[in-house]
Order: sequence, then C-alpha cells, then structure tokens
Amino acid sequence: MAGGLVALLDDVAALAKLAASSIDDVSAAAGRASMKAAGVVVDDTAVTPGYVKNLAAHRELPIIKKIAVGSLRNKLLFILPVAIFLSQVAPTVVEIILMLGGTYLCYEGAHKILHTLRPHEAHVEVPAVAVGPEAEKATVTGAIRTDFILSAEIMVIALKEVIDEPLASRAIILAVVAVLITIIVYGVVAAIVKMDDIGLSLAERPSERSQRFGQLLVRAMPIVLAWLSRIGIAAMLWVGGHILLVGSDELGWHWPYGVVHDLEDLVHDLPLADVLGWLVNTAASAVVGLAVGMVVAFVVAQVGRWRGTDRAPAH
Repeated sequence: MAGGLVALLDDVAALAKLAASSIDDVSAAAGRASMKAAGVVVDDTAVTPGYVKNLAAHRELPIIKKIAVGSLRNKLLFILPVAIFLSQVAPTVVEIILMLGGTYLCYEGAHKILHTLRPHEAHVEVPAVAVGPEAEKATVTGAIRTDFILSAEIMVIALKEVIDEPLASRAIILAVVAVLITIIVYGVVAAIVKMDDIGLSLAERPSERSQRFGQLLVRAMPIVLAWLSRIGIAAMLWVGGHILLVGSDELGWHWPYGVVHDLEDLVHDLPLADVLGWLVNTAASAVVGLAVGMVVAFVVAQVGRWRGTDRAPAH
C-alpha cells in the first residue's frame, strides 16, 4: 500500500514537472511571438494617444479603458478563433493574410512620410473630439475599428511564430499574447496621456525639485510623442518589408530574400557580425517596405483621383 502511494506521489510529481515545463514552454513561445509583433505594437502605441486629444482630463483614462476592452475583445473573440481555424486547415492562407497585412503596414508608413513631406496636403488624421457622450462613443468606435486592423496583424505575426505548436498550445499562446500586448499598449498609452497632468501637478508643489521635474515632464511630452510617431513609422516599414521578404521566400519566390542574405554575408566576418547582420537585414527590410509602400500609395492616390475622392485616413 505504502509502495503504491509512493509510486502515485512520484507520478503526481512527474505530472507537475511536466505541467511546469509546458507552462515554461508556453511562456517562452508567447514571449517570442510578442517580440515578433513589436513593430506593430509600437505603431499601435503611437496611434492611440491621438484619440483622447482635446478631451477633458478626467475623461482620458475612461476612454482609454473602453478602447482597451474593445481591443481585447477584437483579439480574443474575433481574430483568435479565425486565426486558429485557418492555421489548422489552411496554413498557406495565414501566410497570404500576413503578407497583405505587411503590405498595409508598408502603405501606412509611406503614406505618413508623404504627408510629412507635403504638409500643405496633409489633413488631421484624428479629428479633435468634442466633449459629449455621442462624440466619445464615436471616438471609441473609430479607435476600436482601427485597432482591429493592427490587432489582426499582431495576432497573425504571433501565430506565424508558433504555427508548428500543437493546437491547444497555439491557442493558449495567442491568448497570452493578446492579453499581454493589450496591457502593454494601453498601459503605456495611459502613462503617456497622463504624463503632462502629472507634470502640472508636480509643478504646483512647493518643492523646487518637484517643480523642476514637473516642468521637465510637461516640456518633454511633445518631444516624446513626436519621436514615438517617427519610431512607429520606421517600425511599420521595417516590419512590413520583413514580412513581405520572408513571406515571398516561403511561398517560393526566393531571390528577394536571397539578396538580403547575400548582403548579410558581406559582414559575416566583421566584428559584431550578429549585430551588423541584423542591421543589414533591418535596413533592407525598411527599404523594401518603403518601396512597396510608395507604389501602393501611388496606386491608391490614382484610384482616388479617378473616383474623384480623397483617401480617408486609416488612423
């Protein structure tokens, strides 16, 4: 009896170790998948603060909370089931969808650059929001709609990283990524949006040190937002171009990514070869992303002229 109990306890211990190992594997895979989606996350983080622009300070966090809940609903209730289904029955379709999303990222990055170079033609991407329930509802709806596109890209990038995992693990990993990315994006957004309020509060304190730090925060906010926007554009071009290079290679069109590999070989024997190789790959991906984005932007502009309409902003 005692021997049987000891054997049972050994089995339980072995199962516990196996479960712990599985959790570690899921956590590691979720981490890898999240890092692959980092470029789109930066763009998502850069876009969202504009939706609470000109709102009363006390309404900023409630609006961000509503957008975050909508974003999580997008990922878990709509995107995740479709992504899992397609990865199970038609994995090639996942690659095609990923490349379409990569093309969209290239287009958005190029479109933003064009509007920066031609400010007289630029329009306000996110309209100023008037105070009121209807305006807030419209703002939240528009933000969630835009988030759906970015969330879909994030989830498909993550799925591509773990597509060889078993079905259950795949679903769990993507769910973890969905929750993790949403918390990170909207946590950072909330901190950015409230940074100037925190700065003003510190500037009003009697302590001279608090005042200086508060004034620094207030002055830093426009700079932070401007650089975040620039980083978001660069990330869109880099991630979009890399998705297109890898996707074309996996679908049988090898030479574009082969050229990038040849460029990486040129720095293979140099000091810090791994870092230099990554920089070469990133730069090549960004160039491809910019080229594809410019072509798509030109086509969209021509179609808009033929139809007599201007392109509605995506963000």
